[in-house]
Amino acid sequence: MKRNETRSVRVGDLILGGNDEVIIQSMCNVPTKNAKEVIEQILDLEEMGCQMIRVSCMDLKDAAAIKEIKENIHIPLVADIHFDYKLALACIENGVDKIRLNPGNIGSRENVEKVVNACKEKGIPIRIGINSGSLEKDIHEKYGKPTAEGMIESARRHVEILESMDFYDTVLSFKSSDPLLCIEAYRLASETFDYPLHLGVTEAGTMMTSAIKSSLALGNLLLDGIGNTIRISVNGAPQKEIPIVKELLKDCGLLKSVPNLIACPTCGRTQWNMEPVVNWVESYLQKVNKEVTVAIMGCAVNGPGEAKHADIAIAGGKDEGLLIKRGVIIEKIPQEKMVERLKEEIDAF
Repeated sequence: MKRNETRSVRVGDLILGGNDEVIIQSMCNVPTKNAKEVIEQILDLEEMGCQMIRVSCMDLKDAAAIKEIKENIHIPLVADIHFDYKLALACIENGVDKIRLNPGNIGSRENVEKVVNACKEKGIPIRIGINSGSLEKDIHEKYGKPTAEGMIESARRHVEILESMDFYDTVLSFKSSDPLLCIEAYRLASETFDYPLHLGVTEAGTMMTSAIKSSLALGNLLLDGIGNTIRISVNGAPQKEIPIVKELLKDCGLLKSVPNLIACPTCGRTQWNMEPVVNWVESYLQKVNKEVTVAIMGCAVNGPGEAKHADIAIAGGKDEGLLIKRGVIIEKIPQEKMVERLKEEIDAF
């Protein structure tokens, strides 16, 4: 899937834009000043496949924790800053790889110049984040409601501030809780700017609603070739986000080394307790970085035929199942041993 041409922006050891890779991002949900807890969360996210992580910076204690966090993780660290340029300077000094900051919201031009100069010196990019629900008052009054055109106008104001200071290491995002507005805004942004775009649906809700809204909005954009980084926002632990975004990228043909789980929905033909086995496999595969297809099928009608196309499969019968590897039946196993045998086969693949 060919991405739209954009500038290239370096964040740590990653390159955003200018290539066909879409970087997976998430955000910690604990206070940044609790460095040990943040580190633990990030390391867990790394294991799941997160490639870049954002943390909030609410005060100088948060900014001070950046140094310890950065020293103990392996992926680029982004600081989320609003209104206070001094926090941006502190995060930059403590080794952050990128900052999320809207330059029009941090006071005088002199303050912005201090941040921009520090970013230039350290090679740190800035992400400008436009949210449909928090547009400037005059833009909201001009359009009467959140619109794609209004979001682009807001972004242009911030971009022009940075460009007037000869700063171009910029990433843009255009988020809304309305997936259709997201699609419209990002499409217009890709026609208007040549900066890399960070994709996301903001305030998307629970795991179910987020998966649906994000797949609708971001799936369309990804297939259009739009987007260079991506976050699936889910209420609660950020670990919920990674499996959804990996599945979306895989299904769009943008991510390899991701397991593929196939499972039938069950029906009256199913004669074994299939759901807990499927749930276990889904959970286990979240930290497996292999291009392996695992199929869990409920009965002998469709099961063997579908399973033969998988690398590892179970075709269930009455309280038992056939273990099938690449179309060959290996053994018959009782349900109580299915999880154990599946783990063995996945690990050995």
